Amino acid sequence: MNKIDEISDTILKALVKAGILTQERAKTAWRVKSKLPTGKTVVEVIKDLKYANSDQLKAVFRSNLLSLRIGDILVEFGYLSPEKLRAALDIQKSDTTKQLGQIIIEHQFMSENDFLDALSVQLGFPFVNLSVEELDHDLISHAPIQWCLSNHFLPVRNQKDKVVVAFADPFNKADIKSAQQLYGENLVVAISSPGSIEKYLKQLAEGKTKSRVVMDENTAIGIVESVISTAIQKGASDIHLEPLKDRLQVKYRIDGILIFYKDFPLESISMVTARIKVLCKANIAEKRRHQDGRMSFEDNGNNYDLRVSIYAAIFGEKVVLRVLNRIDQIIRIEDIGMQPKMLERYLRDVLNVPSGVLIITGPTGSGKTTTLYSCVNYIKKPELCIITAEDPVEYVMEGITQCSIDPNINLTYEETLRHVVRQDPDVIVIGEIRDNYSADVAVHAALTGHKVLTSFHTEDSISGLIRLMNMDIEAFLISSTVVCILSQRLLRKVCRHCGKPYKPSSSELKILGYVPKDLGRFNFMKGAGCQACNYTGYKGRIPVFEMLVLNEQVREAILDHKSSHEIRKISIDTTNLVTLMEEALSKAAVGITTLDEIFRCVPRLLPPRPIQEINRLLGN
Repeated sequence: MNKIDEISDTILKALVKAGILTQERAKTAWRVKSKLPTGKTVVEVIKDLKYANSDQLKAVFRSNLLSLRIGDILVEFGYLSPEKLRAALDIQKSDTTKQLGQIIIEHQFMSENDFLDALSVQLGFPFVNLSVEELDHDLISHAPIQWCLSNHFLPVRNQKDKVVVAFADPFNKADIKSAQQLYGENLVVAISSPGSIEKYLKQLAEGKTKSRVVMDENTAIGIVESVISTAIQKGASDIHLEPLKDRLQVKYRIDGILIFYKDFPLESISMVTARIKVLCKANIAEKRRHQDGRMSFEDNGNNYDLRVSIYAAIFGEKVVLRVLNRIDQIIRIEDIGMQPKMLERYLRDVLNVPSGVLIITGPTGSGKTTTLYSCVNYIKKPELCIITAEDPVEYVMEGITQCSIDPNINLTYEETLRHVVRQDPDVIVIGEIRDNYSADVAVHAALTGHKVLTSFHTEDSISGLIRLMNMDIEAFLISSTVVCILSQRLLRKVCRHCGKPYKPSSSELKILGYVPKDLGRFNFMKGAGCQACNYTGYKGRIPVFEMLVLNEQVREAILDHKSSHEIRKISIDTTNLVTLMEEALSKAAVGITTLDEIFRCVPRLLPPRPIQEINRLLGN
C-alpha cells in the first residue's frame, strides 16, 4: 500500500469508527477513488458522494487526532494542491529556519485563517476566526486586558460550564496556566491568529485607557455611534437616515428588505447629518447639493468601511450609509451557492479558461460584487497580474492591484481603463460596464488574450448579450470574446426556527403552469415568524443563478442578430441553460426559500420545466 492509500485508509477507518460512514459506504468511497484521477483525495470523494460535509469531517479529525501531517490535511481538504505543497516543501529545504506554515502564508499559497483552520484539524483544537466570530463581550469586558496581552490569549465565549479561550500557541503551558487562573482548569483551548489576538486586545486596551466623550442617544455622536453599531450587529447592508416633517427616521436594509429601527427627535436631524459629514469629509456648509463620501467605523475591535450618500430633500438631507464588505467576508467560489453541475461547468469552462469576457449581471443589491470577487479569489495566483477599476473598491484584497474611481480628480473609468491595458495585466476586473467605452475596452482586451471580469445591470443572461449588441459593439466581437454571462438574484431564506411545511396555492400553481401532482412530492416551507427572524419568516439570503456559457449555436445567433426570445430558446435547447426561475424553484422545492420570494424577485420569462428535469440538469 502506497503513502496516499495509507492516508485514505486511515481516514476511512476513523470515519467508520465515528459512525459517519458505514462499512459499505467506506468500501464504495475507496472503490470510487481508485477509479478517479490520482489528484482526487478521499475527502473530496466522500463530499462528492454526499456522505459527509467538511464540518463533519473536520470534527472527526479533531476528535480522533489522526496521525496525519499538516501537509496531508491541507491537500485532503483542498486547501492546497499537491503541486503547491511540493513547492512549499522545496522552499523549506533551502530555508530550514522557517516552518512550513510560515512559508505557505508568505508565498500566498493560502490565507493565514485557512492554514490555522487546517492546523486546528491536525492538532485537535477548535479554530476561532476573530474576524467573523461572535465574541461574548460581557465575558471580555471582565477580563484583565494586560494579563491577556502578556499571556497571548483571548476569552471568546461560554460553552456550557466551560470558557472557550483562543491562544496564539495552544501548546504554551505557561499561557494556558495563566488563563486557568482566571477561568479554572476546565477551559476549552482553541487556536487563533496571534496577530488577530494581539490587535484585538490592544484595541480594547486603548479603548479602556482613552478619555471617552460621553455618548448617549441625546447627542449627535451617540446617535451616530449607536445607529451604525446596531446596524453592524444586525447584519444590515444599508442604513437609511431619513428626515421627515416631525422626526428623523432610521431604517436598516436587512436581507434586502428595509426594516424600521427607531425615530429620533426633529432637532437631531442637522446635528446627526453634520456629524456624518465630518466623518466622511463632506462639505458641512453645503446643504443644497447632493454629496458622496466614505468613512471608517470601528465596532468591537473590527474596522468597517462605509460608503456615504447625502441627498438634499425637502425636510433636510437624507443620508444612506452602505456597509462595505471586508476581505474576511469573501466567499470561496465553491461555497457561493451554485448547484453541483453548474459549479463544475463554471469552474471548468469559465474560470479555468485563459482568456475571454465573463459578465455577471443583476440589479443593484443582487450580490454581483460578492460573486465577482469570489471569482477573482479563485483565479488569483502569484504568477498572475490582476488589475481592477472599481467605483468604489468594496473588497480590499491582497495580491492584486486595485483602483478606486474618483471623478473629482478626473480619475474616471475612461482615464483608468486607458492606463489599465498598459500595465501588462493577465486579468482585468472592470467593476461595471457603464458605457460604450468600457464595453469596448472589455471586448478588445479579451481579443488580445486577456481575461476580463465585469458586471452589468440587466434582467437576465440573454438581456446582457442583447444590451452589449445595442452598445455599438460589433456582433463578431461579442461572439468571439464573451465566454459566459452569469445572471443572479438574492432570495431570502426561510427561517429555520419557524419554518413549516405548506402546500402551494392554486394561484401559485397557475403562475407556474403546474398542477398539484407536479409539486406533491416536494418539501415547500414557509416561515411563521418568530423573534429570531424579526417576525418576517425569513433569515439570511441565498443566491440563485442563470449561467449562459456560449456555444457555437449561440454565437451564430448573435452574428445573425436574432431576438432575445430566439437566443433564449437556442440557449435552453443547446447549452442546458437553467433559467433564474427554474434554479429558484429547485431551491424552493427543498424548503430553502418560498414561492412568494421567487415571484417578488425573479423574472418570469418562460414557463418553467418540471422540477425533476431541473434537478437533473443541476445535478441534484
